[in-house]
Amino acid sequence: MSLQIKTMKIEIPELALVVLMGASGAGKSSFARRHFLETEIISSDFCRGLVCDDETSLEATQDAFDLVHFIAAKRLQLGKLTVIDATNVQKEARTPLLALARKYFVQSVALVIDTPEHICHERNQLRPDRQFGPHVVRNHTRQLRGSIRHLEKDGFRFVHVLRGEKLENVEIARVPLWNNRKNECGPFDIIGDVHGCGDELEELLETLGYARDENGVWAHSEGRKAVFVGDLGDRGPRVADVFKIVMAMEKAGAAMCVPGNHDEKLKRYL
Repeated sequence: MSLQIKTMKIEIPELALVVLMGASGAGKSSFARRHFLETEIISSDFCRGLVCDDETSLEATQDAFDLVHFIAAKRLQLGKLTVIDATNVQKEARTPLLALARKYFVQSVALVIDTPEHICHERNQLRPDRQFGPHVVRNHTRQLRGSIRHLEKDGFRFVHVLRGEKLENVEIARVPLWNNRKNECGPFDIIGDVHGCGDELEELLETLGYARDENGVWAHSEGRKAVFVGDLGDRGPRVADVFKIVMAMEKAGAAMCVPGNHDEKLKRYL
């Protein structure tokens, strides 16, 4: 009789700041290497080694994290997914990372690896650079479990809690951002400031080569796509009709639309 092992699938944005959290020995580094590119991972231990030739030096901690934050900022500025491999069990360690995510307008993901304390301690005992007492892991575990319920309130957009003894059954899937339209190749017709002028919009679409299909939706026979860049409503006599036209086109894949300040005002009013 064979047992079927269920895979846990976790979706993360294709562009994000991923913060690993877990006690020393929880398996964070192994997990990171299994699911992310080597260049995407910024390890606090590795940065300690870079600044002082000793990955275990506590004296180099501040300099190491200055380097972690510097590299993370450079990657996020270039739009690169970035993974922080450190314990991150204290709020003070996570706060500057969340600030970086906000500064560079990327979503923040907390991957919490909650491994039983005794397993962490056993793993550390097998590593010559981790010969410290069980109290270290005990403190990490206590701080970790005290932090989990506050992570979303602190600012993490996504929080995933993984049990450390089952990490082999986890699959990471990268999800395109909602505004990722790299597959859209046009040609495009850019239309702005319709302001409820339905007659003029219909005349413009017809001039550009669009026509109503059997469902009454405006579409272009050659596959052109309209891009409405805001201010559909206000002022003109056919505001509702304009919204219906554009919404139907967007739903049918014949148009894309972003709201303008007049549209946002209408939404707030409604």
